[in-house]
Amino acid sequence: MSNLSRPQLAARLGYSPQRIGQIESGGSAPSEVFAQDCDAFFNANGTFHRIWKWIQDVDKLQVLPPGFPDFIERERKADGMYIFEASMITGLFQTPEYAYEVLKTGRAKEEVEQLVATRLERQEILQRDDAPRLVVVLDEAALRRPFGGSEVMGRQIEHLIEVAQLPNVTLQLVALSRGAYAGVMGAFTIFEFNEEQAVAYVEGHLGGQMIDHVSAVRGFAVRFDLIRGAAMSDDDSLRLLRAMLESP
Repeated sequence: MSNLSRPQLAARLGYSPQRIGQIESGGSAPSEVFAQDCDAFFNANGTFHRIWKWIQDVDKLQVLPPGFPDFIERERKADGMYIFEASMITGLFQTPEYAYEVLKTGRAKEEVEQLVATRLERQEILQRDDAPRLVVVLDEAALRRPFGGSEVMGRQIEHLIEVAQLPNVTLQLVALSRGAYAGVMGAFTIFEFNEEQAVAYVEGHLGGQMIDHVSAVRGFAVRFDLIRGAAMSDDDSLRLLRAMLESP
């Protein structure tokens, strides 16, 4: 695209030749500003910025566990979601501090920060004009496990109270006093679509599995109904959250 030497190109763009060399060799990723500068200099009509965006998306996918990129895509498209979590607060409702504590074990800091950023980006669907309908059931045990200590948990419960009052969200809790119920086998999510078949997702230690067989998804739906039957009402759940926030 240009007959300029590396030093000449660097001078034109306002970067050092070493910086240009690092980007050319793949030793350093370009910044968004660098991509925009290249678009302006080469009159490339946004080509460099699109490449930069593609690099960001690839980097995000590389740190996600197996099966999770498909989960994120379904989550973006879903018209309704039914979510059950037994041991932690669901990712769509997590604060940055809580998410960091959940994700940090066994990972480098940079990887954790990328995963947290991806999790926060996912939460943007809650504020869309066409936000999906969410019915979320959490085991009270998920709220009692002190990820990051009392301050982190306090902010997290405050956030849960705010999210629970969104018009498209129903949040219910299963009290610790409930004993055995249908949710003891573990967490899962059901995605519903207006024009596609519903699917279920189950996450394991090393990745997740998307399930689209009709009878299996129906089985998860029945399971979710049983779990909701064991849960407190949304009003009682909100009162419990407020009581937890006020307790020392």
